[in-house]
Amino acid sequence: MLVAVPKKQANPIDGHVGNRMRLRRMLIGLSQERMGEMLGLTFQQVQKYEKGVNRIGAGRLYQIADILSVPVSYFYEGFVGADKAHAANDDTATKPVMEFLSSGEGLQLTLAFMRIKDGKVRKRVIDLIKSLSDGVEPPPPEAATKITPEAAAKTAPDAAPKTETPPK
Repeated sequence: MLVAVPKKQANPIDGHVGNRMRLRRMLIGLSQERMGEMLGLTFQQVQKYEKGVNRIGAGRLYQIADILSVPVSYFYEGFVGADKAHAANDDTATKPVMEFLSSGEGLQLTLAFMRIKDGKVRKRVIDLIKSLSDGVEPPPPEAATKITPEAAAKTAPDAAPKTETPPK
């Protein structure tokens, strides 16, 4: 008799560490391919790390932290702990925001907005976005699409973040 084996699920900390890795990699404008080359891995392995499907060993995490110019503790910032992980994953207000901020579009929008120094201009940009979105229902979180910085750059090359110097 065959017994069904439950599908392997990512540990919440693996997903959190992978998401932080992806966010930092995108923030400094490093592609998955280049990251893989620097680690001696394929870009598919980098994807698996970022999705939390594969765990990152201690030595590899140290190597990743060095490449991304962050301390190892960076990857654990904001993690709520194993006992609260399910509650944090169910937070319907925070999850869509974090998904957007870690998308290519969200990252580009955030970086561009941060470069606007004039407070009045920032306010006008916010007002413009609000006026464009008035009466428009936001898509459900599961309908959100992830856009890589590379794909976003192809569709809007002048909107891609500058990668000459990483933000501090």
